[in-house]
Amino acid sequence: MSPDQTALATPSLSTASHQDMANAIRFLSADGVQRANSGHPGMPMGMADVATVLFSRFLKFDAANPTWADRDRFVLSAGHGSMLLYSLLHLTGYADMTMQELKNFRQLSSKTAGHPEYGEAGGIECTTGPLGQGLTMAVGMALGERMTNARFGDDLVDHYTYVTAGDGCLMEGVSHEAISMAGHLKLAKLIVLFDDNAISIDGGTDMTVSDDQLARFQASGWDVSAVDGHDPEAVTAVIEAARKTDTPSMIACKTVIGKGAPNKEGTSSTHGAPLGDDELTAAREKMGWPYAPFEISEDVQAAWRAVGSAGAQEREAWQARLDASKRQDEFNAAMTGELPAGLTDAINAHKKSLSEEAPKLATRQASGAALEVLNAAIPELIGGSADLTGSVNTKIKEATPIDASNYGGNYLHYGVREFGMAAVMNGLALHGGIIPYGGTFLVFADYLRGALRLSALMGQRVVYVLTHDSIGLGEDGPTHQPVETIASLRAIPNLNVFRPADAIETAECWGIAIESAATPSAIVLTRQGLATVRTDHTDENLSAKGGYILANADGERKASILATGSEVEIALAARDRLQADGVPTAVVSLPSWNLFEAQDQKYRDDVLGSGVRVAIEAAVSMGWDKYIGSEGAFIGMSSFGASAPAGELYKHFGITADAAVAAVKERL
Repeated sequence: MSPDQTALATPSLSTASHQDMANAIRFLSADGVQRANSGHPGMPMGMADVATVLFSRFLKFDAANPTWADRDRFVLSAGHGSMLLYSLLHLTGYADMTMQELKNFRQLSSKTAGHPEYGEAGGIECTTGPLGQGLTMAVGMALGERMTNARFGDDLVDHYTYVTAGDGCLMEGVSHEAISMAGHLKLAKLIVLFDDNAISIDGGTDMTVSDDQLARFQASGWDVSAVDGHDPEAVTAVIEAARKTDTPSMIACKTVIGKGAPNKEGTSSTHGAPLGDDELTAAREKMGWPYAPFEISEDVQAAWRAVGSAGAQEREAWQARLDASKRQDEFNAAMTGELPAGLTDAINAHKKSLSEEAPKLATRQASGAALEVLNAAIPELIGGSADLTGSVNTKIKEATPIDASNYGGNYLHYGVREFGMAAVMNGLALHGGIIPYGGTFLVFADYLRGALRLSALMGQRVVYVLTHDSIGLGEDGPTHQPVETIASLRAIPNLNVFRPADAIETAECWGIAIESAATPSAIVLTRQGLATVRTDHTDENLSAKGGYILANADGERKASILATGSEVEIALAARDRLQADGVPTAVVSLPSWNLFEAQDQKYRDDVLGSGVRVAIEAAVSMGWDKYIGSEGAFIGMSSFGASAPAGELYKHFGITADAAVAAVKERL
C-alpha cells in the first residue's frame, strides 16, 4: 500500500496495547515530518508514552464537541512538536483533523501548520511555538478556570489544565514569570509535564544550562516529582498524585528524544529534521510497527477513538446541569463573550457628561473613568497591572483583588511581569468567560510584544492599556519616553492601536476595544492633562472610523493639520492662528490608523483634504508619509527624548504650534 493511501491495516493484535497506541503517535508524527521534509519528530516520539497516558487515562474531553466549556485544556507549549498534537487529534476523532491533514503537514492551507495555530482545528487550545508562551497562557487558562468556578460553581466549571513543556520553554525568561505567578496563586489544577530529554537544537542542554528545574519550581510553591517518561504506570501514578495537591504541579518526565529511532534517538539530530527513510524503516523494525506510512491498525484506531468518545457521557451530564441551571443564559453569554444590552447607551451617557463638563484630564485618568462605566456593565471585564496600578489607572473604585484565597475578585496584581501579564491575559481570554485588560507604560510594550503579537495572531479580545505615551511624561527621561514604540505597534496586523486626544475619544476607543471580539487593542494614553476638544455631544462614535475632521476650515480648505493624542491640542492652536492669518485650515484627529485605513478611499481623501498637510505627533515619523505625502511636513521626534518637565521638552524638540504654522506657510 502506498504511503499516500489512507487505510487501516490488518490488525495483528486482538487488543491495542499501550505501546501500540503510543507508537501510532510516534509514527504518524515521524511520517508527517518525513513527507513534509521539514519539522520536529524527536519531541513527539519522546513524549508519545506520556501523551498516551494523559489522553487515555486522565484528560476530560469529547472529540465530537471540541468547545465544551468544561473540558480539560491541553497546551502543547513546545509547539515545534506539533505533530504530537495533530496525531492525537486525528487518532481521537476530531472531525477536522483528517489523515489527509496529517499528510499535508506544513503545506499551504492545511490545518497542520508547522506550529499549532489556534482556530485552525478543534483541540488546538492556543497558538504555540514561541517557547514559554504556551506555559504562560496555560497559567492564564488555569486561573480562568478558578475565576469562572468562583462565579458559577463546581457544577459548571471544574476542569484541569495540562501543559507539555520542554527545556526550551523553561529557559525562556517568561517561564520564570509564569511559574512564580502560578505558585503564588496556588493554581492547583495546573499540571506541567516537563519533557526532560536534555536535548536542544544545538546539542545537549549541558552546553547552556545547569538549572535544577525541580528545585526552581519547588521554590515557587509548586509540587514537583520526577518519573521515567516511558513507564506508563509510573506516569499514571504521578499524575494521579498531582491531581490531589493544593498547589500547581510539575512532573519531570525523563524521556529519550526520538524514542525508537535506533541510530538517532537521544541526539539533537532528531530535534528539527526528518529522520530519513532508512532510519524510519529501522525504527519501525525496532518498535515492532509493521505498517506503512500513515497506516493505523483497526484495533489501535478503535482504541484511540474510544478515548476520544469516552468523555461524551460526562459532557452530556454537564449539559444537563447547565440546562437545569437558573444561570444558563448568564453562563452562555459569559463564555461566548456576548456583551450586555445597553452598553452603548452607557458609553454615550458618559460621553455626554464629559462634553458638558469639559474636564482637563490625562487620558490615563479618562481611561480610568471609562472603566468605571464599563466594569459596572460587564461582569466579565477583569483588570490588572504590572505593578503600576496607581499610574495606569486600571483599578476601578470597587475593585476586589484576586488572590489564592479569593478567585472571585476582578483585579489582578501581575507584579513586575509585563510579558507574563500579556501571556496570562491571552490564556484568560482563550479560556472564556473573561475579557481581560492590563496596564503598563507604553515603553514596556517592548517587554510584552511577543504575547501581544500572539493576541493579534489568535484574534483574542485582550486590551492593553499603555500609558505615559511620549516625551510628555517628562522627568523620567528617555529611558521611559517611547518615541518609537507606537510606530512598531501600528505595524502589527489585526491590532487596534488607539491614541485618543481627550476624555471623549478615550471613551469611544474603549467602546471599540470592548466590541472588537476578534481583535486585541492597545490604548495609548498620556501622563499629562489634556483639554476636552469635543464639547458638542454626538452619540456617533467618531473614533470608530479611525480619523475624522475635528475642526473644519472656515472657508475653502487650504491646509490640514493631522494629529493624534496630546498633539491635537497643538494642532488646534496652530489652526486658530492660521485662520486668523487668512489660511483656512482643518484639524484632523487620527486616533486609530488601522480603523482609518479600513474606510473607503473617498472618505479618507475627504478627511485628509487636498491642500497642504502637516502632521504632529510626539514620536518618530515612521508611517506618516502615507498621510502627508512627499510634500507634507512632519513635526515630531527624530531622536530619543530627554529628562525635563514636559512643557520644556515640547519646546526643546520643536513640537509647537509655531512650528506647525511655519510648516504650513512654507508650503502654501
